[in-house]
Amino acid sequence: MNRLTLFGLSIALLAASFQCALGLGAISVDFAQVWHALLMYDSADLSHRVIVELRLPRAILAFLAGSGLAMAGLILQTVTRNPLADPYLFGVSSGASFGVVLLFALTGVQAGLALSGAAFLGSLLAMSALIVVARSQSSQQVESMLLAGVALSFLFSAATSLILYWSDPQAISAIVFWTLGSFSRADWQTLWLPALVVCMSLFCMLLFRRALNALLLGDESATTLGINVTKLRLSMLLLSSLLTAVLVAMCGGVGFVGLMVPHIVRFFISQASFSGLFITALSGGIFMLWVDIAARSVLNNQELPVGVITAAIGSVFFLSLLVLRNRSAAQI
Repeated sequence: MNRLTLFGLSIALLAASFQCALGLGAISVDFAQVWHALLMYDSADLSHRVIVELRLPRAILAFLAGSGLAMAGLILQTVTRNPLADPYLFGVSSGASFGVVLLFALTGVQAGLALSGAAFLGSLLAMSALIVVARSQSSQQVESMLLAGVALSFLFSAATSLILYWSDPQAISAIVFWTLGSFSRADWQTLWLPALVVCMSLFCMLLFRRALNALLLGDESATTLGINVTKLRLSMLLLSSLLTAVLVAMCGGVGFVGLMVPHIVRFFISQASFSGLFITALSGGIFMLWVDIAARSVLNNQELPVGVITAAIGSVFFLSLLVLRNRSAAQI
């Protein structure tokens, strides 16, 4: 399948996914009404208000979250040359969640730039610890970063649980539901921040795609091509932390998207290309749209946490990858 055909299919699937996300839910709306609400919005019509004021910002946030987490996973997999890298497995998501929960428990702040800043500081703390471990174990950098990431994830999760234990009982339920992942807090006033960060990150990846591809050849090869490997790696790790932090602050803990989507896209197209990066971002957004549809539709009058669904799918995917890697290694 050529790149143009794959890109066209991705756009068509994205349009269909958005239409399903806007039409499906507790109140079913047919496709004609969806288009009528988007093109001729009437605030007096209940179905129009549900689509434009509730479902559309939620669908956009779900798409941005999926795209951003897929790009964050691709960045980590590239700069660490570790195909199992993911913000969730590397402890970055847990660090961001710890920062948000700590700020929420101390101040009661539930929205705004303050949460994103706290999440960014938490993710930076996790990323800094990973870098220190990787440098101290330079001979086994890939394995040590993955193991350290899993350990950090448990460490930050334990610290988050301890904060919840000491928090106000009335706030615990809200915090716990947020940590499991949800797009229910999406609104038009807060969408600008994740949209800005995701678009900026995609632009940076496209701008530095040749340098990122060179990293896959090894640090020595990239250095001979005139690339400042240390500076590029740190910049990309900061970008991944920023992406994860903003999305975690908006959506809570959503794991394994950055692991699954780049692997799936890699089966069809090289992510080193210009179109490959776009398709990775589109695929992540499409995947998260359908996860959100499932979260709203599986149970009647109830909403499943998004993070529970992605964790269930991602854990099976991760175990399958490990089995395939072990079989491939045994055949060599």
